[in-house]
Amino acid sequence: MNAHTMNRFHHWYCRSSVWKRRIETELMPWALNGATLLEPALEIGPGPGITTEYLRARVQSLTALERDAVLANHLGQRFRRTNVRVIEGDATAMPFENGSFRGVFCFTMLHHVPSAALQDRLVAEAFRVLAPGGVFLGTDSRMSLRMKLFHWFDTMVIVDPQTFPMRLRRAGFTDGRVELSESAFRFCARR
Repeated sequence: MNAHTMNRFHHWYCRSSVWKRRIETELMPWALNGATLLEPALEIGPGPGITTEYLRARVQSLTALERDAVLANHLGQRFRRTNVRVIEGDATAMPFENGSFRGVFCFTMLHHVPSAALQDRLVAEAFRVLAPGGVFLGTDSRMSLRMKLFHWFDTMVIVDPQTFPMRLRRAGFTDGRVELSESAFRFCARR
């Protein structure tokens, strides 16, 4: 996958206590509301690991796939001797066997994938690595002035929540559901 960029402010914000609090009190409770968390689980694109920390308290077996070598190394050190295995790799060509996971997650990262075609490859890979009956669940941000400002000179390819269910079906998922909030959407689909 092509390298993506994040400006310094965006990098700082994604590690901030403000974002951490928002993840823990708003985004993750909303994203996982009513979901059965199946294991083993895979998180795609954990970035600084705030969502990983939240997930690892709720599943016994979690693999985090991070394409950025520096972030993957940092996460590997941070989660050493825990229930999290960190792998450096590309989500559009995952280094896992077919059907390796029962749950696949991705939170607020799809818009960092540099094209719709690569986003579709990521979704197809999520389908491939899921076992039959497995669940693909996540969130992403909706377009806003705040998003535009945060992503100034960043990679930002907004996912249209209206067409995302069709994109999930095209990858092979069944019953892909999308729900909107003011600034984000959540999705859940079954293999």
